[in-house]
Amino acid sequence: MKTLALDLHWTWNHEADLLWQSINPDLWEKTRNPWITLTRTARSDLAKALADPDTKALIKAGMGRRKYELERSTWFGEKYPESSLSEVAYFSMEFMLSEALPIYSGGLGNVAADQLKAASDLGVPVVAVGLLYAQGYFRQEITPEGAQKALYPFNDPAHLPIQPVLTPEGDWFRLSVQTATGEIWLRAWKAVIGRATLYLLDTNDPSNPPAIRCITTQLYGGDAELRLRQEMVLGIAGWRLLYALGHRPEICHLNEGHAAFAALERARCLAEELGIPFSQAQVIARAGTLFTTHTAVPAGFDLFPPKLIESHLTFYSEERLGLPIQEFLALGRLDPSNRDEFFNMAYLAVRSSCAVNGVSQLHGEVSRSLFAPLFPRWPKAEVPVSFVTNGVHTPTWDCVAADELWTKAGGKGRWEGTLEGLGDAIRQLDDDALWQMRCASRCGLIQALSEELRSRQCTVGENGLWCLPSPALRPDALTIGFARRFATYKRPDLLLHDEERLVRLLKDTNRPVQIILAGKAHPKDMEGQAMITRWINFCQRQDIAGKVVFLADYDMALAQKMVQGVDLWLNTPRRPWEASGTSGMKVLVNGGLNLSERDGWWAEAYTPEVGWALGDGLEHGGDPAFDHSDAQELYRLLEEHVLPEFFDRNDNGIPHAWVAKIRESMARLTPQFSANRTVREYTETFYLPLSQRYRDRCAGMGNVPIDILDQVKKLREGWKSLQIGEVVIPEAGRGKVAHAFIHPGSLDPTWLDVQFYAEPLEGSARVVSLRRTENLQEGWIAYETDADLKGEASDYTLRIIPAMGTLYVPLEAPFILWQR
Repeated sequence: MKTLALDLHWTWNHEADLLWQSINPDLWEKTRNPWITLTRTARSDLAKALADPDTKALIKAGMGRRKYELERSTWFGEKYPESSLSEVAYFSMEFMLSEALPIYSGGLGNVAADQLKAASDLGVPVVAVGLLYAQGYFRQEITPEGAQKALYPFNDPAHLPIQPVLTPEGDWFRLSVQTATGEIWLRAWKAVIGRATLYLLDTNDPSNPPAIRCITTQLYGGDAELRLRQEMVLGIAGWRLLYALGHRPEICHLNEGHAAFAALERARCLAEELGIPFSQAQVIARAGTLFTTHTAVPAGFDLFPPKLIESHLTFYSEERLGLPIQEFLALGRLDPSNRDEFFNMAYLAVRSSCAVNGVSQLHGEVSRSLFAPLFPRWPKAEVPVSFVTNGVHTPTWDCVAADELWTKAGGKGRWEGTLEGLGDAIRQLDDDALWQMRCASRCGLIQALSEELRSRQCTVGENGLWCLPSPALRPDALTIGFARRFATYKRPDLLLHDEERLVRLLKDTNRPVQIILAGKAHPKDMEGQAMITRWINFCQRQDIAGKVVFLADYDMALAQKMVQGVDLWLNTPRRPWEASGTSGMKVLVNGGLNLSERDGWWAEAYTPEVGWALGDGLEHGGDPAFDHSDAQELYRLLEEHVLPEFFDRNDNGIPHAWVAKIRESMARLTPQFSANRTVREYTETFYLPLSQRYRDRCAGMGNVPIDILDQVKKLREGWKSLQIGEVVIPEAGRGKVAHAFIHPGSLDPTWLDVQFYAEPLEGSARVVSLRRTENLQEGWIAYETDADLKGEASDYTLRIIPAMGTLYVPLEAPFILWQR
């Protein structure tokens, strides 16, 4: 029983719910936490429950299921049986695994947790590192005035589905870290997620001084100093923890710049283990490091004042890494010589990695613009940032009715392989099956909310109990959901742009509509909190009382209910400020449809067959006129398309056009925007190739890093001595060969790649490398190509970049010279 309660595989196994419900139904419904259900049930009641034959059968089935899951063949094991990828270390500030483990804020934690679960399903070897927060992210309460109130309840580790990391002797494991002010201690905890493991660090050790004990108190709370200290614990202590426990990951995956210090500590550990200088170890470590950025605006990067870095990291940099503090600071600066420039964690992550990716196709483009300053004179398209679009772990977010439908169509193991043919299986389902599933899911949401509305809509104030108007939620109404962080760029009040028009839509008795909202604004975001107040005030209008519901304290448990039951999910960010977004992905598996701005994942997912889109696909900043235009388009889509399609029923009471969209959305989008696809893509695009590069550099431990450092140094020193002479590109049909004359200056010509470059006509840029043909007088060298240069001769410009070889260009060598 303890084994089952402490394996978070139960978070995506509907069958497990029956077991915990049979032991203590009341406690299970209140906490959705098997560990609490098991440990807080009175012994006499527990003994009675365990004696019940049905409960015994459920325990036996649960243990059998776990044994099967751990022993079955997996996608990774079958496709890459000879792979030498031993382990991927995944670092993130937050993980949204379950409401039973509240150490998350929102999207970043959702992505991290869902990828861990998918890695377990697929058999990809992943070990993760995060922080155990004493209070986590804040909990929300709404006052009678409609204001948000932040609450900070404590997480008692004894009640969380985690266990302390133990030494081989059975003692509690404690990690010692030496700092400039003395020794500090960190406690380590372990969460089991099927095949994957998540280690969590906390500083609340009684041996530490108060300021240290409070480092892991709140997620995204406090000031810049607290954030820096948390990121030092996550990255530096996190990697040291893995080493202390015997892990030797080949891949270090940094989920956002918060974790960038892990790359430095990885290099330090390598230097110590291999007996080489830190600079050489950096070269090796970089080959196996991947940085995933989630930021869509420069203000989203973590920036720290130089003096703060100096005060907290001088000891680490100079005593542990052997780097003067100014060299350390240069790793996080655009201009290393500018001593006033803030330290940018994302810049550190880029410089510590050999691969960088955004989290949607559009975000990849945005990120190339954000990081372009690090690669001056390089074309934007060649700034080394690719993309892997996020996906969600479908078994975590599906409801029972949807789970049964997918099982019927694709079998029990449908999310554990390549998903091939799954979409076609869904397309074979008839309208009646799909519509029954949707109606059952909507009714389940209405029923679930009716049972907890009082707790989420009432507060006790000076005047006693205060509650929002009792909602009159209907199981047959078009149910629209909107839930996310309330921030200005997300425009959560766009639907209120013309309140009277919205009221007319809500008062239509022939086409009943209801809206369910939830979301938090950061405690320091006054504008976001004002938007919540505006919605609360709107909910209290007597003419639409009960048809618009704002649910306080948006958390994972509420998110699961909403995405399972709503018919339509709204998302209205300003393009391109939402890197990906995952909330709308969660409704896909449940047959919900999306109406969203063409931003993030929806920019690549949208077609008229699967939902509706706002905007013109262009960027307009914060232009109020465009907000007005988007609001009008939103009302028009609801009035002229969404409502008619939902309420236009055939003789069997089924909305044929709406169900057609459900079918195509489920078939086309659910597999594509699943964490299953995302993790397979990370594995094949990054983990496997990078692990091979890492091993190659390790194998050439003595020479490769030295050669690379020497080559980069000489490239940096000699690049200005390069010269481009005469360049000849004949017009098509002239019968002449395109050629150029180059003087390499002090550089080895074999280190250079001489190219003709032209902006893309369609797709990617046109790049043609020239070959050396002869050495001329005074050091000049002739290059030529007989390749077909498509387009006009005037399209092309000669340029010189470092030859790839063992270098990652331009990440390790961002040098480029253009023909004038």
